[in-house]
Amino acid sequence: MRNGLLILMAALFLPLVIEARLKTPWGENLDKNNVWNVYPRPTMERPEWMNLNGEWDYAITPLKSSRLQSFDGKILVPFPVESQLSGVERTVGPDSVLWYARKFRIPSKWKGDDVLLNFGAVDWKAEVWINDVKVGEHTGGYAPFSFNITPVLKKSGENTLTVKVYDPSDRGTQPRGKQVAKPGGIFYTPVTGIWQTVWLEPVPDSYISKLKITPDIDLNQLTVDVSSEGKSDFEAFEVVVSDGGKEAAKAVSLSGNPVQVNMPENVKLWDTETPFLYDLTVTGIKNGKPVDKVESYAAMRKISMGRMNDGVNASGPVRFLLNNKKIYHFGPLDQGWWPDGLYAAPSYEAMAFDIDKTKDLGFNMIRKHVKVEPEAWYEYCDRNGILVWQDMPSGGRGPGWQNHDYFKGEERMRPEDEDRQYRKEWKEIIESLYNHPSIAVWVPFNEAWGQYDTVNIANWTKSLDPTRLVNPASGGNFFDCGDILDIHNYPAPTIYLASYGKANVIGEYGGIGLALDGHLWMPDRNWGYIQFKTPQEVTDEYLKYLSILDKLSDTLYTGAVYTQTTDVEGEVNGLITYDRKKVKVDETKVAEANKALIRAYSGR
Repeated sequence: MRNGLLILMAALFLPLVIEARLKTPWGENLDKNNVWNVYPRPTMERPEWMNLNGEWDYAITPLKSSRLQSFDGKILVPFPVESQLSGVERTVGPDSVLWYARKFRIPSKWKGDDVLLNFGAVDWKAEVWINDVKVGEHTGGYAPFSFNITPVLKKSGENTLTVKVYDPSDRGTQPRGKQVAKPGGIFYTPVTGIWQTVWLEPVPDSYISKLKITPDIDLNQLTVDVSSEGKSDFEAFEVVVSDGGKEAAKAVSLSGNPVQVNMPENVKLWDTETPFLYDLTVTGIKNGKPVDKVESYAAMRKISMGRMNDGVNASGPVRFLLNNKKIYHFGPLDQGWWPDGLYAAPSYEAMAFDIDKTKDLGFNMIRKHVKVEPEAWYEYCDRNGILVWQDMPSGGRGPGWQNHDYFKGEERMRPEDEDRQYRKEWKEIIESLYNHPSIAVWVPFNEAWGQYDTVNIANWTKSLDPTRLVNPASGGNFFDCGDILDIHNYPAPTIYLASYGKANVIGEYGGIGLALDGHLWMPDRNWGYIQFKTPQEVTDEYLKYLSILDKLSDTLYTGAVYTQTTDVEGEVNGLITYDRKKVKVDETKVAEANKALIRAYSGR
């Protein structure tokens, strides 16, 4: 987000002093013995798994220390060490490392299987040992990773899992979103270590390792690319598509070929009003027998854009299309921060609350802002018909911002190691989320934060996923690339730059502030782009901006993002308080107006 008042912003960037300890209702009632006990990979599910969330040992040691001598206490995984729910609330910083350890036993019924150790996300560099044998490492705070730990497991008794994490926070150039060592204004508390589920699963010695599911409604076909790992290759893969427990389609392909499933003639499409999902069963076959089986799901839907007017080519503005019909994308900027869990929602139910409230308020889209969520978040959007614009978490130095014009200077480039780091993580994020039909737009850069080599990055992002749209730099320096031209303006929406050949959007506006006593991260120091004193005043201002947006959308815009879903730390410009206990607008009036705007510019 950007505030045009630079003097105000400079003051806001002073370090915050937390004077109040907020908790959400789910944080207040957290059961430490049942933490995030939800299957973590819904697009490739196996029936057997072991959740390793819960209390672990932890220690924070100097970066230069050679080994761990002793532990400092207990930490509740998967909550970041800086968070209230972790039970620690300590800052690690770039001069220290964070250690975790716990013991586990392999169930006897897993005998003969290989065992995979899976991490949803660890920020930033993770090194992992089993029984004092290093099994691997991973860099990147937002993508899942796993290791086959079978060779180092004990045949009986307890095994010890140890994880070492280093995170330079904003002293490094890695993608980190809004984390800073000295939080203030629009930047927040740093997050270090494990912040998504850790889990074990048994697999055969040859197993399915990845699915890539691509719908094509024009050909009425579903393509499933299956990857595998293990001692030997599969001969073939079978995909069964089901509707309500009944087989709707089936196809088999030899290993190395995509499985192409011809869907039924009366195929059911996914959209925001009827988000229908087919169930998938994918089986790996060897020696004529099924060896490994995973469950998944898929949606038949198409994301595109074009000049459409009731299905007829026209000369008007470029519009977003869903299943070849006009659809207006309208939703809030969703930062996904929590006062008690920081990056980690206290529970699945807490996570679902934000999405449910977004839908209740009449929106049909969410812009997930410089953060990536657990897979369960995207599954919930898939099942509830919410479109998603997915940002790449920002990081690195920015080139400065050239407002109100196409960028005319020399594009800033990054050193080779920074470029490699960015591309590695963005590719991992895209590949890990590819199967979620709710995702409609990839956003490589927010504003000019770390923006570099924009044309190449936009084209490369499109090559990784040609089935979705690319918004090269939401509100950033503007280059003639990608599918979308996106401007930011606070507080009211406006137009100061447009492209005839692109989908034009206002990717951020609004920021209407309301500080509600008893629901503030900092009772005496908070801000919004503008501030009011009552929910009625906020509602009136919101509706005023919506009427402006309506006129702009009639002539140009095909999507918009309102700032923001909830308050975050010192920001009080959310539609909902940071503790999720109060909606700060007239919910009925806002929902009716939002739905009317979407209907007006959607072909349905």
